[in-house]
Amino acid sequence: MRCFLPLDKLSQEPYSTIIGYPKATKKQIKTRIIELKKLGIRDVSFQGQTKIGSLNILGKGYVGVVVLSRIKNKLVAVKIRRTDASRINMVKEAKFLKIANKAGVGPLLLAMSKNFIIMEYLDGKKISEWVNELKSKQDIKLLKSIMQKILEDCYSLDVIGLDHGELSTISKHVVIGKSKTTIIDYESASTQRRVSNVTSATQAICIGSGISKIVRKIYRMPSKNKIIKILRSYKQEQNRQNFEKILEILKL
Repeated sequence: MRCFLPLDKLSQEPYSTIIGYPKATKKQIKTRIIELKKLGIRDVSFQGQTKIGSLNILGKGYVGVVVLSRIKNKLVAVKIRRTDASRINMVKEAKFLKIANKAGVGPLLLAMSKNFIIMEYLDGKKISEWVNELKSKQDIKLLKSIMQKILEDCYSLDVIGLDHGELSTISKHVVIGKSKTTIIDYESASTQRRVSNVTSATQAICIGSGISKIVRKIYRMPSKNKIIKILRSYKQEQNRQNFEKILEILKL
């Protein structure tokens, strides 16, 4: 059962450490609580796989920490800008998430402000955790469907010119949810550089990561050289035809 803490309690330790992570003044904490109230947030639940001090949260990155919350009775994920973040607000990240949403990718953006992004809550597991729970050949069909979904999402991002920026380390950036599997965390995204979502994700899943080692134990794939060759063709000309060749060689 989830336990939710009213926002006014967040001014107290140890909860204030999260809303003003890693360090904030009392004035900053107070301002942030008011900001959350304006966004419709009334309470927060400290749970998840990531731990800060004695509290559990959904996630932590270079820009923010993510907690579970509610707007009315709807569960949402709240990304809180770190006080030591290299950016002064969450506007750019929210903009990139909105672009991804237009392509049918990412958790839905619900609201945003200077210090917060309110998103659809995805009840699921990070891909690194999910892959570790696969049970040999009986899970091949499920694995293939998830791989195809991820690569299709990557292709959608490539088409609209949004580069995620961190899919070469895919372990933390894909959630396999009960109702939705998608790419999360757009804090390093850009529309100004050449997109490499499909190539980065394919390499991470099939060639060079801890995930790829597990995947290859379960699912027999072509040699790394064959995959690299087809990825080079796609990189030179990022069209649907070359993308289909990637799916074909991976038997997806």
